[in-house]
Amino acid sequence: MTDLVVGGGAVGSLIAWGLARGGRDVAIVRRRLEVAARPGIVTVVARTGERRDAAVAEVRSPADLAAAPELIVFAVKMFDLGEAVASCEAWPEAAALTVSNGIGAEGLVAGRRSGGLIAGSVTASVELGTDGSTHRLNRGGIALAPVRGAVDALIEALVGAFEAAGLRAVRRDDAAAMKWSKLIANLVANATSAIVDLPPGEVYADPALYRIERRQLLEAFAVMRLKALEPVSLPGIDVRLLRLGLRLPDPLVRPIIRRVVAGARGRKDPSLRLHAGSGSGPTEVAWLNGAVADEAARHGRTAPINRRLAELVASVVADQERRDWFRGRPDRLVEAVGAPD
Repeated sequence: MTDLVVGGGAVGSLIAWGLARGGRDVAIVRRRLEVAARPGIVTVVARTGERRDAAVAEVRSPADLAAAPELIVFAVKMFDLGEAVASCEAWPEAAALTVSNGIGAEGLVAGRRSGGLIAGSVTASVELGTDGSTHRLNRGGIALAPVRGAVDALIEALVGAFEAAGLRAVRRDDAAAMKWSKLIANLVANATSAIVDLPPGEVYADPALYRIERRQLLEAFAVMRLKALEPVSLPGIDVRLLRLGLRLPDPLVRPIIRRVVAGARGRKDPSLRLHAGSGSGPTEVAWLNGAVADEAARHGRTAPINRRLAELVASVVADQERRDWFRGRPDRLVEAVGAPD
């Protein structure tokens, strides 16, 4: 049976490639196709420059798939997930795999589909090339965890396919712990980078910005404790070490984390900075920093740094003058957040 990948961006293309290279039958939605369906090729470029192809089917929409899929991979941003799920309503019992960043994808899908559900966390940093190929920028991979239904055998098959393709893959048993661990990784040098329009390395080189970073991460770890969740390691990322590092004196740990952050992201800008730079469309900040603040509130606590960062990201995306005001000015962000010098 076919694996259907909804989302033809860099992450969706990487997943389609990994499954196909691992021996599975894969179709990927390409909404700009001029025909309903056709054979296609997905190309992934390794960090060494090696190009590796995988044969897939391309369909203009999920409805153009010839038969019901075994698995539907929702590889879209959180703000597009509802529409993506609606496009696959013809197969409510097909298993689903969610790989969106942030918190909330699994709840949305579970509420609208009846089949098995797998949570995924992608730690591979990828970007699309000008020729449509997908470039891998780090040594990350993908982690999978069961959410609902009899999906153990399917997870084992997916992990095997990804590993056969050369994409690091692991199973984790606690989906919530996995997703919150990935959330914390996504918080690192993301909102701050977007607001002041500086790359992650420069964010962590600035002592005042690092203090904001540290406080937002400590708030997120505190929420995990409230939820009785322990951080878990993911391919290429171990936020347990980050938690330990945050306890060390700033001058000692800041240069170390700066190097780790740069290595983990490759040369790719953080997602929120990319959105802020374009000045258009929604961002995922409501499901990142916003999720930390909202979950703290549900437990009767506050996460003021995450709340304020979420508000500021929204403001710089919506307002060009606001972007210009903060660009390259950490001092203005410190003042706006209320973080101590």
